[in-house]
Formats: sequence, structure tokens, C-alpha cells
Amino acid sequence: MLRNVLTTRALDADTWPAFAALVEANNGVWGGCWCVGFHLKLKGRTAAENRAEKERRAHDGTTRNALVFDGPDCLGWCQFGTPAELPEIKSKRRYDKGLTTLPDWRITCFFTGKGHRNKGVANAALAGALDQIAALGGGVVEGYPEETDDRKVSGSFLHTGPMAAFENHGFTRTRAIAPHRWVVTRTI
Repeated sequence: MLRNVLTTRALDADTWPAFAALVEANNGVWGGCWCVGFHLKLKGRTAAENRAEKERRAHDGTTRNALVFDGPDCLGWCQFGTPAELPEIKSKRRYDKGLTTLPDWRITCFFTGKGHRNKGVANAALAGALDQIAALGGGVVEGYPEETDDRKVSGSFLHTGPMAAFENHGFTRTRAIAPHRWVVTRTI
């Protein structure tokens, strides 16, 4: 049960301990990704290397995550950044095939901790990311969500976010890049 109104904060040196506690409580997230899989290729990397990479980025400001808090507890996040900061995306070959112009911003992944799913965390995280993007000057924002209409979807497919969350925040479907994954866009 949520204790408070959900709030969002940027991942930085001050919020790193809460972020790290959530990731550690969830076995490193996706087998030790530590939310660096869109920054760089994960093949051959250990969970410890990924943790150190994410911590370095949090401390030097080269990663952007909207963290969702219930009081002092981090419940989840939405990662965003520029294409240069987040060059790795799912379905990249099909994405590149139809690419005309890179966006200013990408929203690449979401995570909600165990026991907090289906409580609005992803929605709050996306709202927080869009607020941070607006504060950074805005521009064209892309996401790559999974369509969930009329089918049960494993949480492992929702790491790029559910389509409904993006549509609730004014994103428009641009083009399909996988059977159930779309490029969606919005200008902030």
C-alpha cells in the first residue's frame, strides 16, 4: 500500500542510495542490467561492472532517470536521455531502417519494483521524465512502448513501457518497429 502521494526526483548523487536499494532488492534488475543497457552494449559485462557504471553516471550527471518515490522509498523509474547518451534501443535495425531524423530525447526504459506494480508508478515516472525534459529545454521526445491491448504481456516485455502510459501523456504512434512495439513521439 502506498503511504504518500507519489513524487519524482532526478537520479543523482543524492538519490543514488535509494535507487541502488531498489535495484539490489530486485536482483540487479533484468539479471544485473542496473539500467545501463541502453547506454552501452551489455554482452560480456558483469552486474558489478554495470552497477559501478551506473553509479559513476549518477554522480557525474551522465544518466537521466525520473525516480518515483513514496516517502523515502524509491519504487521505480523511467530512463531518458539524448540519442548520444542512449544509443542502444530495442529493435534497432528496424528502427534505423525507417529513420528520417533523430529525436532530441529518448525514453528507453521503465522499472517498477516488486510489490509496487499496477499502482501508477510507470505513469508517475513518465510524467516525471517529461517534466525533466521540459526543464532541460524540451524538443521532440520518442518512446518505444509495447502494445498490450487485448493480450496478456509478461512484465519482461514492458521494460520499454506500456503503450497506454505513453498515449495517456499525449504521444502519437509514428511507426511499428516490432510486432507489438512502436515508435511514439511527442513534442515538449
